[in-house]
Amino acid sequence: MQYLNKLITVLATLVGVTLLLVLGAFSGLYDVGADRPHTAVVHTLLTVLRDRSIEHRAAGIAVPKLDDPARLREGAEHYRAMCVDCHLAPGITVSEIRAGLMPQPPNLAQEPIDPRTAFWVIKHGIKASGMPAWGQTHDDEKIWDIVAFVQQLPHMTPDDYRAITALAETAEHEDDKGAPGHDHEHAHAHD
Repeated sequence: MQYLNKLITVLATLVGVTLLLVLGAFSGLYDVGADRPHTAVVHTLLTVLRDRSIEHRAAGIAVPKLDDPARLREGAEHYRAMCVDCHLAPGITVSEIRAGLMPQPPNLAQEPIDPRTAFWVIKHGIKASGMPAWGQTHDDEKIWDIVAFVQQLPHMTPDDYRAITALAETAEHEDDKGAPGHDHEHAHAHD
């Protein structure tokens, strides 16, 4: 009989908590505005959910060789174009976009990240965080290029960052000049 009473108490508690969560969700009282931080409880739950989900999915990813200079240069070009506004870089400590994001994305120039985690997050994104799923537009090799670059960011000075992104930009323009069907001279004649 005592076991049955405990079981009923546990079930009633679960039903009560579920009912409160449903009522809370439908009430609209919880502020989802990106200019207000989550409550401590919600922040903790979302952080645990995010971290465990990524850890579980990234665990089996095989990391290729990431120190190829061409891979780093290609990753630098993509990072400069797609990532720096949210994740910053050496010598870049503020951005208009980042200021309005909640939760704040990690500053990848200051926070080393496991390459498997970086690959999974870049490829799949994170729901309701502003982190897009770049795997929709970039193949795995391009994503690994970005990961290779991100691995180097915490070790770079602002001068290192400017140099490698300038080199990447120069290489990108050189590639554009030689692209079949691309009339580089004509394209700039109207600028």
